[in-house]
Amino acid sequence: MPQLLLELFSEEIPARMQAQAAKDLERLAREKLAAEGYLPEALKAFAGPRRLTLVAEGLPLAQPDRHEDRKGPRVGAPDPAIDGFLRSTGLTRDQLTERDGVYFAHIDKPGRPTPEIVAEMVEAVVRGFPWPKSMTWGTGTLRWVRPLHRILCVFNREVVPFQVDGIASGEITQGHRFMGSGQTFKARDFDEYQDGLAKHFVVLDPEERKERIMDAARTLAFARGFELVEDEGLLDEVAGLAEWPTPIMGDMDPAFLDLPPEVIRTSMRVHQRYFAVRDGRTGFLVPHFITVANIEAEDGGKAIAAGNARVLSARLNDARFFWEEDKKVALTDQLARLAGVTFHAKLGSMADRVARIEGLAAEIAPFVRNDDPTKTWAKLAALLCKADLVSAMVGEFPELQGVMGGYYAEAQGYDPEVADAIRHHYKPQGPTDDVPVQAVAATVALADKLDMLVSFFGIDERPTGSRDPYALRRAALGVIRILLQSRTRMPLRWILLNTAVMSVADREDERVATILKQRFDFAVRTGAWRYDPEAEEQFYRSSGVSADDEKLIRRVEGLTDDLLAFFADRLKVLLREQGQRHDLVDAVFALGDDDIVRIVSRVNALDAFLGTEDGKNLLAGYKRAVNILKAEEKKGPLPTGAPVDMANAPPEEAGLINMLGHAGIEIGKALATEDFATAMRELAALRDPVDAFFDKVLVNADDPAERENRLRILAGVRDAMGRVADFGQVTG
Repeated sequence: MPQLLLELFSEEIPARMQAQAAKDLERLAREKLAAEGYLPEALKAFAGPRRLTLVAEGLPLAQPDRHEDRKGPRVGAPDPAIDGFLRSTGLTRDQLTERDGVYFAHIDKPGRPTPEIVAEMVEAVVRGFPWPKSMTWGTGTLRWVRPLHRILCVFNREVVPFQVDGIASGEITQGHRFMGSGQTFKARDFDEYQDGLAKHFVVLDPEERKERIMDAARTLAFARGFELVEDEGLLDEVAGLAEWPTPIMGDMDPAFLDLPPEVIRTSMRVHQRYFAVRDGRTGFLVPHFITVANIEAEDGGKAIAAGNARVLSARLNDARFFWEEDKKVALTDQLARLAGVTFHAKLGSMADRVARIEGLAAEIAPFVRNDDPTKTWAKLAALLCKADLVSAMVGEFPELQGVMGGYYAEAQGYDPEVADAIRHHYKPQGPTDDVPVQAVAATVALADKLDMLVSFFGIDERPTGSRDPYALRRAALGVIRILLQSRTRMPLRWILLNTAVMSVADREDERVATILKQRFDFAVRTGAWRYDPEAEEQFYRSSGVSADDEKLIRRVEGLTDDLLAFFADRLKVLLREQGQRHDLVDAVFALGDDDIVRIVSRVNALDAFLGTEDGKNLLAGYKRAVNILKAEEKKGPLPTGAPVDMANAPPEEAGLINMLGHAGIEIGKALATEDFATAMRELAALRDPVDAFFDKVLVNADDPAERENRLRILAGVRDAMGRVADFGQVTG
């Protein structure tokens, strides 16, 4: 079937916009074609430095005739409503039909030639293209990312005639700006177009450009006995800068290798878009780099490499100056300057944030590793972790925050664990980033992220939909990953409540801080994390707080509950990516546990249990028991107490009672030692007695005593299983 080829040729498109532009072009074309009744067999878009290209396969020569019955207003509706409906359909009132008191319009639309529809589609796409930034030029009104020069549009090897803001469509395009003849050429289908571009030194497909860059760069490095330091983000960028990418190896002054390797790589990457090269045996950087040119130079790239080396030397000289000057200033002397750095208008300065992180690190340290050095080093690392934000190097390269602080701490003689914690406390910064597992580093990383979460939740700056400007989802996932990988057994509710107390008190007066501390201490002593009437009244009698103070306390505990729910959602996301079911997380979280490590262990054991026949059948028995109990509860209060062996009771009833007693003891032992696999096996042993009970015993017996006892048995089944998980949350 016929093919559509579209090229929008312009000045250079920023590399960072190209991938999304290709997606937007494909999406807009697909939507507009679908609106006209077209379903192309294939549709693909390409983006490059100077062109956006779209190819659609399998479009018919003409649009099919369409027939539509459109429902209108009711008969007798106001005239404006009927007139509006008539305008939308293009019919007159006598052409409407009536059915069940409602007007209907029968619309017959003859199909139009596909080129006519394509012309309308392209103009609409060009005029409404969602560039993040766009411009006008000359005397025209069209907005495009850069001046648009040419539109190639052919369908079935024929030009689709139209113009957009004076730019007429055609069959002409051109290749590389510098290489080749510089002449334009004709293309009437995609094969001609792609082959013509290749002959004129343009690689159309960005994936092919990336592959070309990586193959050549690896070969250059290997020829010198080294290996390329691969960088996916940099690869995406340079592939969007060159239509005919040609990697070239250059040399730098070996004297610069005494700089931290992160400084060298960042200077190469950010300022010059160079790839670094390293020794494959030692992993150390070597005095070479690889740049990606947009031409094949006659001298093999020697002049290009030499020019790039001079520019890199200038950049690295600046970096050396920053490095030497920063080392002269003690990290502790930098702290005073943090008071002048605003963290957030509602959350104070960076110095305020450091104070919170330091206090929180002291609270968390015993859970990570319970010894005095860990607590001491964690407090010190937390105090110094943001000091490099006011350094000259981080001012030039914000990407190096934390990393430079670690180097400065090493240079100033701090313990290696302190330097390591400063260096890694921002980690993990993404799903593939490493997790800090050393005790001090894990402690400070947890404190940093928990303070972020509590602080921004406290001022109602929470993630909504796809909007998460402060990366709080990433912070919560980071906390979960650190806890799991370091096997840190931390009561999350206790820590969140403590963090909330410090965060809110930091923004309130001293009296409020005192009350919050009292409530926190009360919670620690009594374990009353959630409000209940008795614990609440006891606290109020002992502290004499006012109604306003009570509102504040409720706000702090409400904040804690919201954060726990947020962590539960993030844990679901993490486990779902690992193939776990989200409802199992709900079933375990419903028990009120706040130890992430224990929750995940319990979820894994529950998943294994429900994957067995015993688990599936027992779950069905649980739901049957709960449904009966719910139905009986509507009639009145359920009987309480433990079931008893009754005279003349069926053996299946006595058997389940005995098994519940045995299982209760064994499940308790297993849960006490967190042996969840054994707890699940004990539950599995209930499967046959429960099945036999439902098969042979009538719960709603005529004898009230028998009926009440059997309801107690069902409650016993529910409660025994409820010690392991809330099976009511399990959907399957």
